[in-house]
Amino acid sequence: MATRGLLIGRFQPFHNGHAQVVEEIIGDVDELVFGIGSAGDSHTVRNPFTAGERVMMVTKSLEAMELDTTTYTVPIEDLNRNSVWVSHVQSISPEFDVAYSNNPLVIQLFIESSVEVRQTPMFNRDELKGSEIRELMVEGGDWEAHVPDAVVDVVAEINGIQRIQAISR
Repeated sequence: MATRGLLIGRFQPFHNGHAQVVEEIIGDVDELVFGIGSAGDSHTVRNPFTAGERVMMVTKSLEAMELDTTTYTVPIEDLNRNSVWVSHVQSISPEFDVAYSNNPLVIQLFIESSVEVRQTPMFNRDELKGSEIRELMVEGGDWEAHVPDAVVDVVAEINGIQRIQAISR
C-alpha cells in the first residue's frame, strides 16, 4: 500500500527552503499532498498571495523539480476552531498516513487526533523564511535568489511585487 504524506504550509511564497524540504521527505512517501494553509487570506503583507496563486507556485515549482512522485495540492481555509481543524483537513484532503509540520499548534492538533507527525529540517532559515522574502519584495531587494524560477514567473504574471508594495504602504 502506498504511503501518502501531507505537508502543510502557507507558502507565502513557496521558496527554496520548501523545495529542499520536499527533496528531503519525498523518499519517505509514495505520494505527497500539499496543504495550502490560510487559503482564505490574501492581499495582506503577511498573506499577499491568493490560494490559487500559491497553488500555481507549488505546482509549477514541483513540475520543474521533475519529481517521480504523485503530488496533490489542497487549499485549506482557517476555521478558527482548533478542536475540529484536523477533521476539517481530513475531510478536504486525500487520505494521508503522516503529516509533516514544524508548527507547534499544528503538531499538537495532529497528535491529539492520533495522526503521525514528522518534523522537517529547516534549511538556511535566516534567509529562507517567508517573512524575510516578502520584506525583500517590499524593499525591492533580491528576493528572486530565494525562490524557484517558477515562483519568479508566477509573481511576475500576477504583478505580485506591485501588489505587496502597494499593500505595505
